Amino acid sequence: MTRTRIFSGVKPTGHLTLGNYLGAVRQWVEVDQHRADALFCVVDLHALTVDHDPARVRRLSRQAATLFLAAGLDPALCTLFVQSHVDEHTRLSYLLECTATDGEMRRMIQYKEKSARERATGGSVRLSLLTYPALMAADILAYNADEVPVGDDQAQHVELTRDLAVRFNQRYGHTFTVPKAVLPAVAARVMDLQDPTSKMGKSHAETSGIVYLLDEPDVVRKKVMRAVTDSGSEVAYDREAQPGVANLLEILAACTGDGTPAELAGGFSSYGALKKDTAEAVVEALRPLRERHAELAADPAAVDAVLRAGAERARELARPTVDAAYRAIGLLEPA
Repeated sequence: MTRTRIFSGVKPTGHLTLGNYLGAVRQWVEVDQHRADALFCVVDLHALTVDHDPARVRRLSRQAATLFLAAGLDPALCTLFVQSHVDEHTRLSYLLECTATDGEMRRMIQYKEKSARERATGGSVRLSLLTYPALMAADILAYNADEVPVGDDQAQHVELTRDLAVRFNQRYGHTFTVPKAVLPAVAARVMDLQDPTSKMGKSHAETSGIVYLLDEPDVVRKKVMRAVTDSGSEVAYDREAQPGVANLLEILAACTGDGTPAELAGGFSSYGALKKDTAEAVVEALRPLRERHAELAADPAAVDAVLRAGAERARELARPTVDAAYRAIGLLEPA
């Protein structure tokens, strides 16, 4: 029986956060790499859609790969690699740009939000910011992935990927597997501790509400204890009426596994007690990851070897599908 194949990735646009870990990486480690033929990717090409520091992109790409290994991704169980190390991603991306429409790209929520921010600060909007969903679709379709574990903010991109796969298959013959998005059950979208209506994003300029995976324990405690809560004093799980408290309860539930956010709410009589327990739960959840990261960071050659082997396997998997897409769309094969 053929195993389910999954693909997921993270952009190296900032230091990885608690949201990345609870919303994606932990699921990869504890479930996905064991149940499926799993590919996990540092999608560094996507970091080029906005103004960036080249040295920082390289540094964060290595850090992300090291953190994935520190979190528990096992190269014997899954494929870990860097997107730009596998040419098939960009080869397929252009074919999907030729399959997508301008309207589809402009409807992407992330394009609307990011382009508006760029214009508001007087910056120019790169063409790649508009077209990168085609590259994201190529990331997935090149491997005939069945499932794409994502946070709910990326579900729209997977829907576009599905549309492009169906359209390509209908026009040029069956070439791609049509994937589906898979959302984690708990903490799919960890929110900023200072702005619980916004996602805890690794690229935000204001960092006081963001817990980074490599934050020292005392820094984590300080950020959680200063988290914005809500008016009133009753600890209840209500994301609409009490988004700050709901965010803390969801983080606590995800870190401890001791119950649902609603169940945990009944155990607290004050916001202070909730914050204290949540802070300690986060510190303990991240402790083994930070310790293992320090070990791996001291041996970069070992990380390089994992990435080299991962890229080689990814290339072997992707090339037949991308070559088939080139033939299907009408391109002459090399002599």
